[in-house]
Amino acid sequence: MLYFNGFFGVLTLGLWIFCIVDVITTDEGSCRNMPKGMWLLLVLIVPLIGSIVWLVAGRPQHAARAPRGRYERESPAFPEYDRPGRFAATSAEDDEEFLRKCRERAEAQRRKAHED
Repeated sequence: MLYFNGFFGVLTLGLWIFCIVDVITTDEGSCRNMPKGMWLLLVLIVPLIGSIVWLVAGRPQHAARAPRGRYERESPAFPEYDRPGRFAATSAEDDEEFLRKCRERAEAQRRKAHED
């Protein structure tokens, strides 16, 4: 019976550490039923019961995924281009002007490098 108690203690310790880290890393607005600080206190003060209650009643529920089409990716391949305020050409003329400026700048940099 001693072996079972040792295993149960290690299992409880692992669950407790997991729940502490989970509470700490969860966003403040995502916690359910109580504020994040109260959840942390509950898990710290009452390790086994607090951990189980956190997993059942406090941990955020993940929203159901929206169905995606066959070729849609979960995340964009280049997220840096999806930032707000990022320039995106709205017409072919804008894109051509941008490419022309890039070529001019590259040529100027090449000339400067050859001069040095």
